[in-house]
Amino acid sequence: MSKHRVVIIGGGFGGLNAAKSLKGADVDVTLIDRRNFHLFQPLLYQVATGALSPAEIAFPLRVIFRRQKNTTVLLGEVTDLDVNARNLILNNGEAVPYDTLIVAAGATDNYFNRPDWLPFAPGLKSIENATEIRRRILLAFETAERELDPVKRKAWMTFVIIGGGATGVEMSGAISEIANDTLHRDFRRIHTKDSEVLLIEGGARLLATYPEDLSASAEEQLKKLKVHTKPHSMVTAIDADGVEIKVGESVERIHSKIVIWAAGVKASPLGKLIAERTGAETDKMGRVVVEPDCTVKGHPEILVIGDLANFSHDGGKPLPGVAQTGIQMGKYAARLIKHRLQNQPYKPFHYWDKGNMATIGRAAAVAEVGKLHVSGLLAWAMWLTIHLMYLVGFQNRIVVLLQWFYSYATFNRGARLITGNKDQLTPVD
Repeated sequence: MSKHRVVIIGGGFGGLNAAKSLKGADVDVTLIDRRNFHLFQPLLYQVATGALSPAEIAFPLRVIFRRQKNTTVLLGEVTDLDVNARNLILNNGEAVPYDTLIVAAGATDNYFNRPDWLPFAPGLKSIENATEIRRRILLAFETAERELDPVKRKAWMTFVIIGGGATGVEMSGAISEIANDTLHRDFRRIHTKDSEVLLIEGGARLLATYPEDLSASAEEQLKKLKVHTKPHSMVTAIDADGVEIKVGESVERIHSKIVIWAAGVKASPLGKLIAERTGAETDKMGRVVVEPDCTVKGHPEILVIGDLANFSHDGGKPLPGVAQTGIQMGKYAARLIKHRLQNQPYKPFHYWDKGNMATIGRAAAVAEVGKLHVSGLLAWAMWLTIHLMYLVGFQNRIVVLLQWFYSYATFNRGARLITGNKDQLTPVD
């Protein structure tokens, strides 16, 4: 008799933890991903700002599961789903059968029906995005060094980050540190400290999902880093020469050659495919509305977890799209499968909120852990510790720790490489 076949789509936090938690179970696991590596997305901004190299925050999936004999890794992209035959269809036409399907395909940037903005304001969801943003940032200073027109030079040295969530806060703080600490002795014609970093937020405050005192602390810490924050500012246009924002009834034009998008996410297109094939409901962000046990209504054999799931059974609001959500859902999905194989009922999923953390810069961060609100150096140390703990691979942890010590001691960023086409800004899909 063949073993129960568990197929997992996505090697991110949810899929990875589901697969690892099935180690030793009497099942055959197949993990499918478009990439051959697990990416630690919370540190992508450090690749984008030259603090870390891509290989330091990514780890090959085949290495992770080398000793997990019940798990097979496939490099491929899912293009269709046959729920009656219980088959996934890959981009090469291959059919992959399943008994239980776990969909953990994640999310992508949300440009709110303005895809024309993407070429001018890349988001930060992939290594390609991160290296492109790094290239744009470093190329901006190189171009400014050669530019004789002061107006054009200022545009190259003005950096606009759209979105005041954790990614926007982290990016703006890191770019300011590059300009004020890392590069200020490297150029002869320009003063990199003359750079301007603007953080645009449509709402009333930064880090809107954090308590108000931590939002205020984050803003104060950003001000110390010379980041200019602009709340209540709605972006109305983005092009090659800058950004247009509306503040109340007034419209302001910001001349900038470097714009970075951190304003929102939407579910992977697989959410729409699942809805079409199963009749499941999706929310306005494209997430699949799931049952209390993370399954699709009417299809208990399909679980949707992580950023792709709208789980609203804990307090009525969807769970946040953070790493902890994916990790906990992935582990839960594995436990549910084990109980099913033994014909045992299992309790609904319950999310344990372990808090929120956002780093702002050198020895600057905010952290919310239960009722504890921490800012500054202590929060930064907590952030470092937590992120090292969750990095996959012992070697990666050691390398990243050494890089952080080096950067802290020298203000330097060792991965300041301009790669790709050095003569123009190119869009990234």
